[in-house]
Amino acid sequence: MTIGEKITKLRTAADISQEQLAEKMEVSRQAVSKWEMDQALPQIDKVLQLCDLFHVSADELMRDSVELCPVKSGHNHYFGTDGFRGEANINLTSVQAYKVGRFLGWYFGNALSGCDKPGYRPRIVIGKDTRRSSYMLEYSIAAGITASGADAYMLHVTTTPSVSYVTRQEAFDCGIMITASHNPFYDNGIKVINRYGEKLDDATTALIETYLDGDLQALGVGGDDLPFAIREHIGCIVDHAAGRNRYVGYLISLASNSYKHLRVGLDCANGASWMIARAVFGALGAQTVVVGDQPNGLNVNEGVGSTHIENLCRVVREQHLDVGFAFDGDCDRCIAVDGDGNVVDGDAMMYILGRRLKNRGMLTGDTVVATVMSNSGFVASLERAGMRCEQTAVGDRFVYECMQEKNYALGGEQSGHIILKKYATTGDGLLTAIMMMEEICDSKQTLAELAEPVTLYPQYTQNVRVKDKAAVLADEKVKAQLKAVEDKIAGNGRALLRQSGTEPVIRVMIESESEELCKEYAASIVAVILEEGHGVE
Repeated sequence: MTIGEKITKLRTAADISQEQLAEKMEVSRQAVSKWEMDQALPQIDKVLQLCDLFHVSADELMRDSVELCPVKSGHNHYFGTDGFRGEANINLTSVQAYKVGRFLGWYFGNALSGCDKPGYRPRIVIGKDTRRSSYMLEYSIAAGITASGADAYMLHVTTTPSVSYVTRQEAFDCGIMITASHNPFYDNGIKVINRYGEKLDDATTALIETYLDGDLQALGVGGDDLPFAIREHIGCIVDHAAGRNRYVGYLISLASNSYKHLRVGLDCANGASWMIARAVFGALGAQTVVVGDQPNGLNVNEGVGSTHIENLCRVVREQHLDVGFAFDGDCDRCIAVDGDGNVVDGDAMMYILGRRLKNRGMLTGDTVVATVMSNSGFVASLERAGMRCEQTAVGDRFVYECMQEKNYALGGEQSGHIILKKYATTGDGLLTAIMMMEEICDSKQTLAELAEPVTLYPQYTQNVRVKDKAAVLADEKVKAQLKAVEDKIAGNGRALLRQSGTEPVIRVMIESESEELCKEYAASIVAVILEEGHGVE
């Protein structure tokens, strides 16, 4: 019996629907469906949750699953919720990057990917952020792609959403973005984007991991490695800066207003948007004050950008700007600042954009998709405005899957990942900023006035570095303390414990009646995590 058949059998015996299981597992219903159809295996932390839920051992659940999917029980997963990420040349090496390129260059010209054109030469487009290691990884990936007989098109320093746009619009076989987003400069990552501009599916990701682990037999390949291209079949490396310029033109075309009477602050996080943001807003007539636009390879996100919003708040107040927008390292998220220097986060921006779409009859089902991390006050504010919120597990991937499945127009995360489905298949910080500017101009209101109806509960998140994220979530004493905090909150907020998808971190999030109570409750949970020996010194 396959693992998918086992999950279906266990779920049916427990009289639980796919939707109910997805809610319990904090994943999308589509993810559960993929497990049951054997299109993907659950991550190891989800395996442990399934075992706990259905009272079976991991061995019972995973036995015999090897033959149906290259990802084995105990497999060392390289790819998390946001690609392959780690410290450059420690957890993510140039050799691994070369192998990712080798696999993708081979795969898209192989029948395994559905390719039915003999001699087909795949085309793969690559972008990178400003980290020093991005150049090393870029050339390693390009070498792997061309060694397998595919062509590598180089966008150079650009944003993640631009890679998504170019991949989709120019019919590339896939796109690759080299970035660690909001992480420090010494981290880096590889995001792989499918031909539709979306994150790569689990099944193909599993095949990449299989090759990284050297299991060629599972790929149906004989010998010690994938075949190398020779002579005229070796791939080319092509400068494709024109693709990035087309993306800039696309963003500019979306605006219906001139911003010439508005003074706009832009914080580019010393990251991928450092040239593009100024070019776009300058072309739209805004008077711009740009910070975080001096990348040196070592300062991305350092005291600037959406993860250090206090920097832009100060700039907006001191220079008396009308509005400000802060981006992260790869510009797939945006946090706004109103003219008084107050933060307008992803929740508040989704409220504003939701009302904009609703007023134009463009908000499908009058529904905004958000994650469980969104503030309860945001959900209540939507309801007061005649909208509803559908919540998913944390991660823009799960938000997008829900939007795709139900054809919703708007979704996102509190952190500023906002997806406007009519215009993009991924979060796009610059697109979000433009749509916010359009609403400011069309409504003739300030950002503060637009955000005023959103009432948020005090919210506090504390991150704890741990040895084993799954072990923390399974710890009975930790679960008991979480329950005790929930009882104290008594419906006037909530407590949430979740694991980071990209770091060895547990996030303790509390909403309550005051910031002091939030910190007190979070500290009590963190104390138990550390007392149980889960912390990393």
